[in-house]
Amino acid sequence: MNWINGIQNALNYIEDNITDSLDYAEIARQAYCSEFYFQRIFNALCGMTLGEYIRKRRLTLAGIELYLNKSKVIDVALKYGYESPESFARAFTKFHSITPSEARRNGSGLKSFSRLSVKIIMKGGSTMNYRIIEKPAFKVIGKTETHSIDENQNRNTIPDFWDRSHKTGIIETLLERASDRTYIFGICYGNTHTNREVFDYSIAVECPENADVPEGYTVREIPARTWLVTECTGAMPEAIQKLWHELCTEFFPTSDYKPTYEMDIEAYPAGDMTSSDYKSQIWIPIEKN
Repeated sequence: MNWINGIQNALNYIEDNITDSLDYAEIARQAYCSEFYFQRIFNALCGMTLGEYIRKRRLTLAGIELYLNKSKVIDVALKYGYESPESFARAFTKFHSITPSEARRNGSGLKSFSRLSVKIIMKGGSTMNYRIIEKPAFKVIGKTETHSIDENQNRNTIPDFWDRSHKTGIIETLLERASDRTYIFGICYGNTHTNREVFDYSIAVECPENADVPEGYTVREIPARTWLVTECTGAMPEAIQKLWHELCTEFFPTSDYKPTYEMDIEAYPAGDMTSSDYKSQIWIPIEKN
């Protein structure tokens, strides 16, 4: 199944089950994708978290039902997944700027958030520098932290992790043990937690088989894979975040490849990461659709 059809299947599943207790793992299965990576892709494509989308759709439908059907507030609250009328009223008022009771009397102030559909829109051409390579398995030594994609927290916490790593000597410790100093890696491991909103992120370098491992560091093997290697130019983290958006909205929807959803690697060479001409890469393990 291709990228577009998979995401659209997931969106259709959400709409068909909007009043049920939606299982994020099942939503991801509709797109033939891991749960963590589906949320990451959804965020890049739609500019919001999956939870935010579901919440806005439910509150939109709840407002329509209150106004048109004059349903009881408690019944609508329970139908759309709220445990009490009070929690429903707080969320409803925050979204619509009117209370549920006001919506029943006069729906003129209700807001509407339309369901999403996925389409490919042809726009001004842009050039993406990429290549597809076969790479044997290799080992990395790294420092790992757990980060969250909830409310896009990782957009701030990962740059902070890098900043602390430079200041506290983590980068220096890694480079002392590197078998290849071409790149320092930022590795996102997407399937390491049962909590769908968190993931492990390592700052790492390629290392030899018998690497000395200081306390607090770990060695992992990156398996042999076919990799999509893409390059961007610009200051971090904005340039790498922009490249992620382009990959999700331009490359994968129109290519014959899809990610394997195991991990991805950001590869940073030595240099001034705040410079407008700094070059970095994203490596994504891929397979044919």
